[in-house]
Amino acid sequence: MASALDALAAAWGRALLLAALLARLEPCSGNSELPTAINITWSSINFKTILRWQPVPTNYVYTVKISGINSNWEKVCVRTKETECDVTDKLEKVKDTYTAHIVSEMLSRTEEFEEPPYAISPKFTPYNQTTIGKPGIQTYELTDSKLKVLVEDPLTPYRFPNKSFKSIRDIFKNDLEYTLYYWKSQSTGKKEATTKSNQFEISIDKGENYCFYVQATILSRRENRRSQESQINCTHHQIDGLAAYGTEVFIIIAAVAIVILITIICLSVALYKCKKTKAAKEKETMPLNAV
Repeated sequence: MASALDALAAAWGRALLLAALLARLEPCSGNSELPTAINITWSSINFKTILRWQPVPTNYVYTVKISGINSNWEKVCVRTKETECDVTDKLEKVKDTYTAHIVSEMLSRTEEFEEPPYAISPKFTPYNQTTIGKPGIQTYELTDSKLKVLVEDPLTPYRFPNKSFKSIRDIFKNDLEYTLYYWKSQSTGKKEATTKSNQFEISIDKGENYCFYVQATILSRRENRRSQESQINCTHHQIDGLAAYGTEVFIIIAAVAIVILITIICLSVALYKCKKTKAAKEKETMPLNAV
């Protein structure tokens, strides 16, 4: 009986010792309560892509890991106190779909555990989701009844081997289409024309001024298909007087001119007669003055 009690006491003592050891380890596991990132968003224009999140860290830092379906995990913005990270260089395979892990890490590396907590971003596919910025209007020309417009493709941050920047056309190719919206400068009714090239040549009413802007469309997209609108440009064609003011105004101007001409002629004739009469009277009175 005594030996059984001794064995029970020994077992109880070992249990208490194990509990004490676990209690001493508990503060280390508290690191798992580091805040993790929230409100993670991708902001991307013309493939320039920034990853943003909250909150601002206090006694810890962030490291961003990013991977595509067809690429390995890579670190970027290592141990940063910022809440945004430029990940453009890691997304050059624009048709791949990427995920980011935003890892929360202790300030002191000695306090880190094997797997620090992290938050997972929404998935992001640059080809389908980047916003297309404003196209440029390189040149435009108005001649008689034609309006010619040359569009300039927005550039991306990615480069060719010769270091020149790729444009959105270099990436989207035939998936890119431009739409020209145009209207008479004194009207609100819009017309439109589309092209898969960078050039427009449209027929317009002769002698009229027009305003216009251009917008790109990515044909394969279901969402976020249209780009930002280009700046509005307006032509300044010199309009002929008759076309600008109409025949009625021309007739009025001609009538006024005729009245002025007749008035001048009448005044000239009256002045001439007056001078002639005065000269005749002076001639008649001369002999009387002599007597």
